[in-house]
Amino acid sequence: MRLLPALLFATAAAFAQAPPAAAPAKPARVVPPARILDFKADKTSAQAGQTVMLIWATENPNAVTITPQPGRVTPRGSTPVNPTETTTYTLTVTGPNNQTDSRTVTVNITGGAPVATSSATSVKHPDLSGVYNFGGGAPAPGGRGAAPTGPELKPGKENFKVVRPANDPGTLSDCMPIAGPAAYTVPYQFQIIQNENYVVIFHEYPGSFRIIPINGVHPVDPDPTWLGDSIGRWEGDTFVVDAIGFNDRTELSGYKHTESLHIVERFKKNGDNLQYEATLEDPEVFVRPWTVTRSFPLRADLKKIDEFVCENNRDYKELFGK
Repeated sequence: MRLLPALLFATAAAFAQAPPAAAPAKPARVVPPARILDFKADKTSAQAGQTVMLIWATENPNAVTITPQPGRVTPRGSTPVNPTETTTYTLTVTGPNNQTDSRTVTVNITGGAPVATSSATSVKHPDLSGVYNFGGGAPAPGGRGAAPTGPELKPGKENFKVVRPANDPGTLSDCMPIAGPAAYTVPYQFQIIQNENYVVIFHEYPGSFRIIPINGVHPVDPDPTWLGDSIGRWEGDTFVVDAIGFNDRTELSGYKHTESLHIVERFKKNGDNLQYEATLEDPEVFVRPWTVTRSFPLRADLKKIDEFVCENNRDYKELFGK
């Protein structure tokens, strides 16, 4: 019986000296390769200088390029090119471990005179730059393309009219971006900065901005965003902004909309005021386009808008016993 403790000690020592059992090997992580889903041109024959849209979609890339132009691009998108001779464009994606995939598309240039391009002569346009006060407004009765009483819903789309309970704080209480003419009804200033290539609109509330390329081209299939995809052009002394690609989370004068929303805005200086007109259409919801007009006074005393951060967004009714 006295041998038992020694035997137990020897057994414990043997276990202590034995190497631990190896953990089961984890399967190696498989890194998916980069690949091209689609690469095409909206037309494969064109006149010299005519605009052709290249359209592509890739998956899992580290880098994406199109040669001979425009060079590095996003994983998915579209871009205009203006070839003057038959050109083969090559889309190349680079993936993990320098793996690559390539695809080409050729645009053939046909006979005929080259498409006329815009004159190099610089045209002087009004300068819209400045800080402006917000301005109220409403659907313009009898305005261009407007219904006599504003938006008119299609049959069966009555649920697109916003109806709120009495204690609802309203659409502006959540500090989310505001689309279209509603962005200019909040009691905060906005600022425009303009150069020869862009017009940029900064909204003090809710701290959002729009970068609008002049003579730009919409993506073929823009990802839906709060403020949409905007491109601008000059029509005489009026700056026209065409916006598509909205998500369906904003409101327009008390109405919801779908991702088919299309807004055309017109900005024109009138002395120290900025005249504004917006024509809105959503063929999924409204019977016809409708128009809103507003006027924004210049704040010559202000050089810039202030910072706005929605850091303490709360309902204050309880502080006033309501």
